[in-house]
Amino acid sequence: MKAGDKRIHARTQVAVTAIGLGCAQMGNLYRVTSYAESAGAFQASWDAGVRYFDTAPFYGFTRSERRLGTMLTDLPRDSYTVSTKVGRVMTPDATVGAMEDGYAEPLPFRPVFDYSHNGIMRSFEASQQRLGLLAPDILFVHDIGRFTHGERHEHYWNQLTEGGGFRALTRLREQGAIKAFGLGVNEFEIIEDALKVADINICMLAGRYTLLEQHSLGFMDECARRGVGIVAAGVFNSGILAGSNKFNYGDAPADIVARVEALRAACTEEGVTLQAAALQFPLAHAATLTVVSGARNAEQITANVGWFEETIPTSFWSRLKERGLIADGAPVPV
Repeated sequence: MKAGDKRIHARTQVAVTAIGLGCAQMGNLYRVTSYAESAGAFQASWDAGVRYFDTAPFYGFTRSERRLGTMLTDLPRDSYTVSTKVGRVMTPDATVGAMEDGYAEPLPFRPVFDYSHNGIMRSFEASQQRLGLLAPDILFVHDIGRFTHGERHEHYWNQLTEGGGFRALTRLREQGAIKAFGLGVNEFEIIEDALKVADINICMLAGRYTLLEQHSLGFMDECARRGVGIVAAGVFNSGILAGSNKFNYGDAPADIVARVEALRAACTEEGVTLQAAALQFPLAHAATLTVVSGARNAEQITANVGWFEETIPTSFWSRLKERGLIADGAPVPV
């Protein structure tokens, strides 16, 4: 399996590569990332055959979209696929600080949640200009759900449903302004809710179907049956499968640390890199279209591509199943 292998979503004919480049780091996620570093990550991914790029207005408070749009400007439009997100309207605000929502030196535009018809349209039209694209391929509704909104969830869910957010997305798809839409979230349950009220095509699910966690397996099976494609993100579960002690954006609890150590032991016994297993596992499911991997610079994306293309013996996956480290029924790479 190669990073640049093309995969096509049957219902929409959206084409992605087996790996996509996640562009949150272009927005200075956690620390300042120079334009040169971002351009290096982009070029290294392009040289490796990657042709799918995911961004969002929220990343760096518009910085990521601006940077990615500049990098794509001189490339043939039919040579790549782009997804961006809606759900936050970026409003000018001189009080934006030096570190906001995990982004260093964000641009002076404050994100305001708005999932209504008008909010979706305003967000989309602003993204068109920042990216320099009339028709981004995929729109994800960003961070809808209880994980983000808590007690305010029903308010924002009503904006998306009764307030016309889904209607705006459907209209954009019918007009050919986008090819597909869905949710970009950290919880699979909200996608299940969305499937009941909207004709969604492709969703981004972060951290919920990974080598470490497969509680969403039944949901993934249902997506495969219904032809809903899944973009797997957060496959390192906030970093614990890549060498850090972070899980779900915080310090990992003891039971998670123990499970990762068991996975690491199996990797050592089979001569497998843990990061390689983490990147390759989600793509074995029929619902998964691509695995999105973030990278701050050329070295990081080159390492990710190397892990993704590493040969893993079948005996490794059998060992994990025998030890109960992969859920029963979860497909594995062959």
